[in-house]
Amino acid sequence: MSAHGDAAEDSMFVRTYALTRGRTRPRHLMALDTVLDTGPGRPGPGQAAECEEILALCREHRRSVTELAGRLSRPVTAVKILVSDLLDAHALVVSFTDAYDSCGTEPDERPTIHLLAALSAGLKRKWPNATNYPQAR
Repeated sequence: MSAHGDAAEDSMFVRTYALTRGRTRPRHLMALDTVLDTGPGRPGPGQAAECEEILALCREHRRSVTELAGRLSRPVTAVKILVSDLLDAHALVVSFTDAYDSCGTEPDERPTIHLLAALSAGLKRKWPNATNYPQAR
């Protein structure tokens, strides 16, 4: 890799380290598909600008941790740490409702059993030792 590529990679690492204030783990346990919604609280002073971006995205509609990381172009672990801070401030809450309800999708636009089966089959081809989805047969 070129020296320029290494510098860009190092810059991203330093930025992520500063973004999380050196923390490597979130205080709250959450999965990649944990769905978040805005809460009544506000982020504390000194929060990263990405916290405001997370809140703006979640105001549009509920978002998963993975979607937030993708939209912010940040590592999932860093986003989990920021989300954890926002959960502590009650600016975000974990949504226990159907994530598709907030997207304006119709029931027939949800993933079908056939789509899930195809996804499972593709994953099985890529990782033969993976466990089968029960209805993927």
